[in-house]
Amino acid sequence: MTKYENAIKLLEELCGNDKEELIALATISSTPNSEGKTRPSVRMVCAYYEDGRFYISTDATKNKMLEIEQNNEVAVAGMGWYTFNGIAENLGWVKDEKNGAIRARFKKVFDWFDEVGDEDNPNSIVLCVTLTEGVIIDHSRKYGDLRYEIDFRSKTAK
Repeated sequence: MTKYENAIKLLEELCGNDKEELIALATISSTPNSEGKTRPSVRMVCAYYEDGRFYISTDATKNKMLEIEQNNEVAVAGMGWYTFNGIAENLGWVKDEKNGAIRARFKKVFDWFDEVGDEDNPNSIVLCVTLTEGVIIDHSRKYGDLRYEIDFRSKTAK
């Protein structure tokens, strides 16, 4: 296996396989600091990981979505010792036919979704974060290396 394949396998083991993953999602705040400069804004969200993407159930009117509309570059981090950059995209209403498979996965992965997902609200949307680059740490060195710097676009790792 290549180093990239090992890194992806590690990521799948940590975050994939229909697990709910608590991640920190960072955006660029739409409110500048006292010097007028942009600043990060971070919050914890529940997500599931599949094929280079994190999927998040959220409301289109939340600050994170307003910030993503202005700048869709985001960062995520998790307790599994990973940090990644990515591109965020509003995939639309969770009950839209095109989101059927994702909605089904939300119901399977998030035990709270039926109760608080508010899926009849058209502002209840799917947020997709497509990973572009980042670092994952393997403290057990299961695949030989401690640190993997991943470029998801070129499918390489060093």
